[in-house]
Amino acid sequence: MGQKINPLGFRLGTTQSHHSLWFAQPKKYSEGLEEDKKIRDCIKNYVKKKIRISSGMEGIARIEIQKRIDLIQIIIYMGFPKLLIEDKPRRVEELQMNVQKELNCVNRKLNIAITRISNPYGHPNILAEFIAGQLKNRVSFRKAMKKAIELTEQTNTKGIQVQIAGRIDGKEIARVEWIREGRVPLQTIEAKIDYCSYTVRTIYGVLGIKIWIFVDEE
Repeated sequence: MGQKINPLGFRLGTTQSHHSLWFAQPKKYSEGLEEDKKIRDCIKNYVKKKIRISSGMEGIARIEIQKRIDLIQIIIYMGFPKLLIEDKPRRVEELQMNVQKELNCVNRKLNIAITRISNPYGHPNILAEFIAGQLKNRVSFRKAMKKAIELTEQTNTKGIQVQIAGRIDGKEIARVEWIREGRVPLQTIEAKIDYCSYTVRTIYGVLGIKIWIFVDEE
């Protein structure tokens, strides 16, 4: 079988940069990783809790973390930041308190910034959330995939591939369905490809969504 590799890790150092920037001694490295995971989970849970009322979409494209000795800088890239910005200072402060409680970091300052991304549907995470929402509402998976591809066509991307796996439409046997539009050159390291995998819990089991978006050639 072909060897599979995460398209983002495959391109590290060429078209892809790290989402976490910090240095740790080998013995402390695993602690740093756990800390990052805690931070990301905490932010996602907070946003999910606050946003359940409106559209059900979190709209977080990615969360970047930079750590120094006395400071943790977190940048949240959001597609629809008005969800956090409506009463911004209070929401962000509350989020900061939550993360600080989660990490119980006493001697380090925490700084959270929110950045808006120009075309949210050009990001795989936001698209995957959109498809997940559709699948939970019992929309047929092909319709959801086609709608997602239509949404990306408005943002000038060169190609997209969407794959859904699991008990699609509640069938007894799990299967994999995929659909591609344009070019998605996974073997070309120069090609900037954005990728995400997302799990969605439906009433008949867990489905996996994978999205590859070919942004442009470097």
